[in-house]
Amino acid sequence: MAIDLKLHGVAGIALALASIAAAPVFAEDGKPKVYFISPASGDVLSSPVTIRMGLKGMGIAPAGVDKPHTGHFHLLIDTKAPAAGEIIPSNEHSIHFGGGQTEASVPLPPGPHTLQIVLGTASHAVFDPPLVSDPLTITVK
Repeated sequence: MAIDLKLHGVAGIALALASIAAAPVFAEDGKPKVYFISPASGDVLSSPVTIRMGLKGMGIAPAGVDKPHTGHFHLLIDTKAPAAGEIIPSNEHSIHFGGGQTEASVPLPPGPHTLQIVLGTASHAVFDPPLVSDPLTITVK
């Protein structure tokens, strides 16, 4: 499975680096929040599916960069999130965005799929408390 990971060129890299030092912008309840920018739950899409991920209250940093209040995304496909402190596996159901990517083109087979985003630590562990998006369901035609 080939996945197209994007940082949006030089501007994306600058944004990723700036987010490491930027002051957190928190969700309405004052807690960090992981969310899907797109797709939306219920969407019917063609493969590959463009996934856009968002984060409030923390910054994005590549895997291995251990800075306070930063992490990187992991996309879960048709699986549940590991518990707090557990290492997020890297397989066909769990895609790591260790370069700090916020967008990817992900090939998915036809049918319904449940997607969820998990923010991982520099070493791919689930934060405690876990920082996960609401799950969404899409259909690939």
